[in-house]
Amino acid sequence: MRNLFLSCLLFLPATLKANYIFIPMDNVQTNHLKAYGIAYWILRTETEVDWLLNYRGGSFMCKYHPAIQNECMVRGVKFEIISDAQANTLLAELASPALNADVMKLEKYPRIAVYSPKTAKPWDDAVTLALTYAEIPYDLIYDDEVMSGALVKYDWLHLHHEDFTGQYGKFYASYSHAPWYIRQQQEAEETARRLGFYKVSLLKLAVAKKIKEFVAGGGFMFAMCSATDSFDIALAADGVDICERMYDGDPADPQAQEKLNYDNTLAFTGFRLVRDPYQYEFSNIDNQPGERGLRMDNDYFTLFEFSAKWDPIPTMLTQNHTKIIKGFFGQTTGFKKNLIKSDVVIMAENREIKEAKYIHGVLGKGFWTFYGGHDPEDYQHTVGEEHTDLNQHPNSPGYRLILNNVLFPAARKKKQKT
Repeated sequence: MRNLFLSCLLFLPATLKANYIFIPMDNVQTNHLKAYGIAYWILRTETEVDWLLNYRGGSFMCKYHPAIQNECMVRGVKFEIISDAQANTLLAELASPALNADVMKLEKYPRIAVYSPKTAKPWDDAVTLALTYAEIPYDLIYDDEVMSGALVKYDWLHLHHEDFTGQYGKFYASYSHAPWYIRQQQEAEETARRLGFYKVSLLKLAVAKKIKEFVAGGGFMFAMCSATDSFDIALAADGVDICERMYDGDPADPQAQEKLNYDNTLAFTGFRLVRDPYQYEFSNIDNQPGERGLRMDNDYFTLFEFSAKWDPIPTMLTQNHTKIIKGFFGQTTGFKKNLIKSDVVIMAENREIKEAKYIHGVLGKGFWTFYGGHDPEDYQHTVGEEHTDLNQHPNSPGYRLILNNVLFPAARKKKQKT
């Protein structure tokens, strides 16, 4: 009993002096993905979080509170308790002009929406899977909500791997007789008619334009896989029929390619449509498997390093505990660099094949990010395949890029350096 009493006395002063909780995000972290959930949870308690850019993998720090310590322990997230003096020393170090690091203060948790069919499962999409695993709450919204103006309620929007061109993912050749495909087409056509559109492609274009307005007005949009290039293709094809008969009941405009307007797009320019309705590809934006010439064992992409003090936005979006990340396929795997607009920031690429994997841009008052591929921990995900269990990948650097984007809007009130 005496030894226990002495232990308590020894522990008490240390606790009283421990004014900060430090969450490392380098290779010592036990669960990187849930650490983002901790940061989001802290923000929901109206407590600010310091994001230490380019320091130990983009670590987090906040004022000490027993509830935060307990939450880290419950979720299996590694943390350290440091004194006020240690925290001040660290902040002074990061402020040094000699060090490529900085502190981004996260102030308010972002309200998150995922644009996805209500029938989709969380494991159908890497982002919803990551949000669920990290215990970050989100709302599912789809065409009805977007067209009714619901986007104003949210700060951050993810586009589930959607086809905004109205061609149902160009799955016709392989799955036109599959029950799920038939059901998906019926549901999409019923929704289009209910909302006043006689074609699904026209509804999807209207949705894409609403989302573009959301971004321009100050929203944050993140897309992966086919939602990236199909979004831009739909915008470029405004007023042009690019869908063949099996998709919308009439033939596509034979002059569709010449009528594309690249001024409407966010990221891509000069691309050419894949007109064959039986080919599983929208355009030449995407690097197809035969073009890439890579295998699972040699497919990697590299994150660029940005100036934390002068380029805080791409710096936030590229925080990681490694700069080299294994590649992964999707319907849209990567983007040809020569088809990317000059004002777009390329944040990660496969230099060997000149393929951009992770890109970012500004539109009006808002921001967007495109990430090629379907699932960072499933090299070649196929329809109906078992979902990824993130309990087996708690330190996934590919998934970390997704969650960087989730926290990014929390810094929006901080005056950005220009």
